[in-house]
Order: sequence, then structure tokens, then C-alpha cells
Amino acid sequence: MELNYRKCAEEIFATLGGKDNIISAAHCATRLRLVIADNSKVDVKTLENVQGVQGVFNSSGQLQIIIGTGTVNKVYDEFIAISGVTGGSKEDVKAAAASQMPWWKQLIKTLGDVFVPILPAIVAAGLMMGLVEALGKAIPSFASTDWYAFLDMASNTSFAFLPVLVAVSAAHVFGGNIFLGAVIGLMMVHPALTNGWNAANGYDVWYLFGKGINIFGYTLGQVNQLGYQGHVIPVVIAVWVMSKIEIKLHKIVPEMIDLFVTPLTTVIVTALATFMVIGPIFATLESWVLSAATVLVANPFGALAMGALYPITVVMGLHHMYNTIELGMLSTGALNTWMPIASAANFAQFGACLAVGLKTKNAKRKTVAIPSALSASLGITE
Repeated sequence: MELNYRKCAEEIFATLGGKDNIISAAHCATRLRLVIADNSKVDVKTLENVQGVQGVFNSSGQLQIIIGTGTVNKVYDEFIAISGVTGGSKEDVKAAAASQMPWWKQLIKTLGDVFVPILPAIVAAGLMMGLVEALGKAIPSFASTDWYAFLDMASNTSFAFLPVLVAVSAAHVFGGNIFLGAVIGLMMVHPALTNGWNAANGYDVWYLFGKGINIFGYTLGQVNQLGYQGHVIPVVIAVWVMSKIEIKLHKIVPEMIDLFVTPLTTVIVTALATFMVIGPIFATLESWVLSAATVLVANPFGALAMGALYPITVVMGLHHMYNTIELGMLSTGALNTWMPIASAANFAQFGACLAVGLKTKNAKRKTVAIPSALSASLGITE
């Protein structure tokens, strides 16, 4: 029977605690996405039983109502007309939801916003590296050809310039100029600096203010001539500082000289802060975190705990925090030991959803379980 879109929208609205309880509304391909002021006023049980609603859950500060492709947009239009709520984009809803989150969730969301957009470049590079390596092993003579050298160069590019990708994405997230962000990223992997992967071979030092002041073994005014290949967190922090400086300068610098003074001052100040303070401190902290993560998953009990917690963090919308660790592992040339754990959890959920879809007699549950099994097999389990 064809769904009555207006009736569905009316019944959904009736469960939400009134118009004043709805901060914003939008929809994606399959879900009605709402930001609610007080979730305790939502009658979730009744909402789940509304005809046309295939599922309800809270994620990333949003009440997400699964309705389905080709249907959700029609229900959304009726919902906006009935509720009187001003419709917005997914970005508007995400921004409204973020303002409702505690600071630690906002931090995790920000990291996700920085790293998720660059994943296609990482995936492409990883797949190409795997194919090139496989061909080189399967056909030893291929490893000495120009084709191998060319493909090897192409596959390594994303990792060689990973700080630049991170910097551009971070500048976009923090509201800074993405081209200034790119300059900071490029500066951190400049050819004049010793490649970060060769740090063990030694590197020179610049003393910008004499011999500097030694504090707990750290010399203020000292700039190590060392690149930040293999690091991501120092780049994010540097671009965050850059964006704050740029935004502040745009407000106080007269418009007639803003075009010249703001970029120049932003780059110089950020460069000094990055190489004298941000880089050394956060590169060390990042190395500690990656070492701890590697030890954790190398331990059977640590891996077991991680496997148990991973699906829970996905439901809570916190799983993007793992992108930082995974990119850190990949950028240092190490194995990504987190992904197999996540994949195991995904395929377990795939099997569970498929079993429910095949065995259940409940038609509504079957329509949710089968598509969920497909999405879980592709790594989408939210």
C-alpha cells in the first residue's frame, strides 16, 4: 500500500514534543535528520511504530529517522509544512547539532570533519600501492621497469604530501583560507628540511634568537631543520592557530591593506609558532599516542577490548576519532592494525542482520534488516 506522506509526517511531528522542541530539520538520501532541544520529550516508542518509519536512533547530536530513498524527501516536505519549522541543509543541521554537544564530542567531530574528506586520496593511494607491490612480487622483472617506477611515484604521492592534504582540509573546517593552509602544509614538508622519515640520520638546527633559552631540555628560539612527513596532529594544530590569527586580523586590519597585511602576518606568525612550539610538542605527543595504540592492539586483551568498544563508538558517532590514529599509522609507513578489528565488527553485524532478514516473519523488520546487511558488508553500520 502506498504511504500517505502527510499522515506519516503528522504522526512523526506528534511524537516530538511540539514545534518549540525542534531546533532544525533536514534530510539526506534515506533519513529525516532533526536536532531536538530536549530528547526526553520525544516519544521514541510511538515514533518507531509510525507507518513509513523504518528505524530511529540518535547520532552526533541528531535524531535520525530512517524512512527510505525516494520517500524521505516527500515526508520531509510535508513535515516542514505541518510543523512550521524552517528547513535547512544537512550542514545547517550538523552545525546546530554540534552546538548541543559536550566539548569532547565537538573535538571528535572536528577531527572527523578534517580527516574524512581526505580519505578518498588515502584509499586511492593505498589501493594503488597494493597493486604495484603485488605486480612487483608476481612479476619480478616488472619491478625494474619505468612503469613500476612511475606507478610507485604516483601511489606514494598522497602519503608524501599528507600534511598538505590535512592542512587544506583543516583550513576549510576552521574557517581559514585553504590556500594559506596549503602553504603551512607545504612548509612543513619543504625540501630544504630533512625528510621526517630520515630523522635518525641527524639534522641541522637554526637558532633564530641566538642560542635561545633552555627550558626542561627544550630550547626556545631553536628551529629543527626537520620535516613533518609522517605527522598529522601538528598540522591540524598549526592550521587551527593559523585560522584563528587570520580571522582575528581580518577584523582589526583596515580594509585597504587587509589583502597584504593579513596573509603576510598570518604566514610569518604561524610559521614561527609551528616550528618553534607546535611542531616539536605535538609531534612528540602524537608519537606517544601512536606507540600506545600499537601496544594496545598488539596485546590480545587490548585488541579484544577494542573490538568490543568499536561498534559502540560507531552508534555514538565517535568512531571518527580512530581516523587520526589510522592516518598516523599509515603516514609513518607502519601497518594499519586498527582496520582489521573494525572490519571484524562490521562483518559480525552483517551476519546478524542477514540472519534476521532471512529468518524474521515481521515484514517491517525484514525491510530494515536486509538493506542493513548490505550496508554493513560495505562498512556502514550506523
